Amino acid sequence: MDEKSARPATGLRGKIFLIGYRACGKTAVGKLLASRLGWRFTDMDREIRDRCAMSIKEMVARQGWDHFRERERQLLQELSRQPPTEPGTVVATGGGAVLQQDLWAEIKAAYPVIWLTADPATIAARISADTASDDQRPSLTDQGLLGEISEVLEQRQELYRRAAHRQMDTTTRDPSALVADIIDWLNTRHGDNT
Repeated sequence: MDEKSARPATGLRGKIFLIGYRACGKTAVGKLLASRLGWRFTDMDREIRDRCAMSIKEMVARQGWDHFRERERQLLQELSRQPPTEPGTVVATGGGAVLQQDLWAEIKAAYPVIWLTADPATIAARISADTASDDQRPSLTDQGLLGEISEVLEQRQELYRRAAHRQMDTTTRDPSALVADIIDWLNTRHGDNT
């Protein structure tokens, strides 16, 4: 990738939001995208864990899903309403952040929102291979992993679709190729007059 294509596009307002189900590549793509742009990277789940000094699994066990979702909502509002800074920020949202439906029209009007997807079998394989996943994230249903993924994806599909400007499938694509496509899309979308 040449230096010009790695620069933020003219008119880009300093934040990019990545949405999608867990294990769809938001962290891997987000870190690489932030690095290529020379921006900061914020992982919302990690930020909540750091601020609360406990894992999401522990928080949900102690205080319930509603408490976690409220913390997630507060952080999403904070990140979306803070004025853009230099350098910009790539935000990897939690998989359920789209449940904050009333916030997404405002976010989408202000910043690019990219929906990363993968097929359920790929998501299940990635979660199973992630040794930290079980310690950090509680189950959402009492089904097996693949059943839960399929059910939750079906419930959230339309929310992801409405919140996003662009959908990108990560099932078989390398994060660096995805990042190159994102930067090209941003340059086209915002005009590259550099």
